[in-house]
Amino acid sequence: MKKQLLWILLIFTFFGACKKTEEVEAQKIIDQKRIEDSISLVKKSAEITPLLDSIILKNKFNTIVSVDWDNKKIYERANGFSNFKTETKIDNQTLFPIASNSKQFAAVLILQLQEQQKLNIEDKVSRYLQNYKTKTYQEITIAQLLHHTSGINFTGERLLFKPGRAMHYSNDGYKSLGDIVENLTGKSYDDNVVALFQKLGMTHSSTGNLFNGNNFASAHLGSLKQNEEVPNMPKRLDKNSISIAAGGILSTVDDLHLWNRSLYNGKVLSDSAFQTFVKPAKTFDHYILGKVKYGCGIMIHEEDPKTYLHTGYVKGAPSLVMYYPESKTSVVILSNIANEKLGKKAIYKSHRKIRAKIDSLQMLWTKEETKNSNN
Repeated sequence: MKKQLLWILLIFTFFGACKKTEEVEAQKIIDQKRIEDSISLVKKSAEITPLLDSIILKNKFNTIVSVDWDNKKIYERANGFSNFKTETKIDNQTLFPIASNSKQFAAVLILQLQEQQKLNIEDKVSRYLQNYKTKTYQEITIAQLLHHTSGINFTGERLLFKPGRAMHYSNDGYKSLGDIVENLTGKSYDDNVVALFQKLGMTHSSTGNLFNGNNFASAHLGSLKQNEEVPNMPKRLDKNSISIAAGGILSTVDDLHLWNRSLYNGKVLSDSAFQTFVKPAKTFDHYILGKVKYGCGIMIHEEDPKTYLHTGYVKGAPSLVMYYPESKTSVVILSNIANEKLGKKAIYKSHRKIRAKIDSLQMLWTKEETKNSNN
């Protein structure tokens, strides 16, 4: 009996020692990963900072540019004023109108309703909205609104093309998606999207209707030396030509990083819904981004480096939000002045240069990580 007890004690001691050794080894791996991440963070920050600083300062870019790598900020620079009259400086708490970057939120709300079995995106819109019951619009589907392939043009009361045949970027289509959300939930679109913000912890985001603070980046038209403030902002974002669903959300760089991390890492949509979100419907030549594909409220650059992205523009407020899934890099560029006399390509000059630099770094970082993993 004593021998049996001794053997049992020895066995427990042996397995206890093994377990402790495993725990020590596991902790060593965790500590090593932290060291490697810390070194990588410093290296990436050192590589990106002079490149982006140069563009911002050389072009006198009135902006905040923020880059987040794997949930760690590797670059951020605020330059200029949120209001030129008061000379209030931009910081990471400043809310900007994000214009058409708002469309991805509308698409997510629609896909969440599909997950709840309250609609199917292949349904006819006429099932949910009275103004689509006319002969002109009755065949249009929700999916076609999401992909800008419906051909609707409410101004002319006629279709630009047969639904599904082509692509025409349409704020009207996304306004209609917002109307569907309201009809199916019995709540305003603003209440629906703010509930989404709150669930994710986006505590500083709002809409043009609801905002009632003093940290808003007023939109301006003209040059840094001579400009005028766009009137009635952000309330004017609810005009029928814009609408909250199509372009009326206000947000900060930190909230948009949180959005990107949540959306692209499975915290907003189920896997099947996310695959629908990023499934390309049409390829088109974007005047700023070049050839991209359009999913549901998001553009997709499929060539290396793969990027999910969207531009946004309302008068005096150009923006660009990007996410590189391979490296989990989130990029947010928000600005609040535009010289429309120079044209939209000139307005996005700094945005395009910053994107090009980050694209190059993404390729470099991917190559380095592949090399390290093979060693």
